[in-house]
Amino acid sequence: HIENHEKKRMMMALIDEGTPIGIVAELDGRMVGWCSVAPRETYRRLSKQQDDSETGVWSIVCFYVPRVLRGGGLASVLLDAAIEHAFAKGARTVEAYPVDEAAPSYRFMGFRDSFVARGFHEVGTAGTRRHVMRLTR
Repeated sequence: HIENHEKKRMMMALIDEGTPIGIVAELDGRMVGWCSVAPRETYRRLSKQQDDSETGVWSIVCFYVPRVLRGGGLASVLLDAAIEHAFAKGARTVEAYPVDEAAPSYRFMGFRDSFVARGFHEVGTAGTRRHVMRLTR
């Protein structure tokens, strides 16, 4: 209970400070999905080999698409929008932590093939399932 309340309070504080935390997809005025994308320092450490002295790195860390809309391309639209959003806001590098489609967990972080298709390249791993992938412009 308390941990969730604390997370919500911290997230609201970030929003109040104007810290970017993500983008949403709307359909007929209703929110139908979202993607968390923000400067990497907004998040707790995402991989052990992370170099915290680097600047201009934005992270795409999770997607939410309702089950009924999965497979309709909404995640791809969100990913494209998240990449454009990060670069438009000054990112030099966009980093993501997707899994292979067969992975049983961390699927909310997206699938590796979607990132490869957009020019991301692998720079390492985070844990046993997540690929650390980067796109630099």
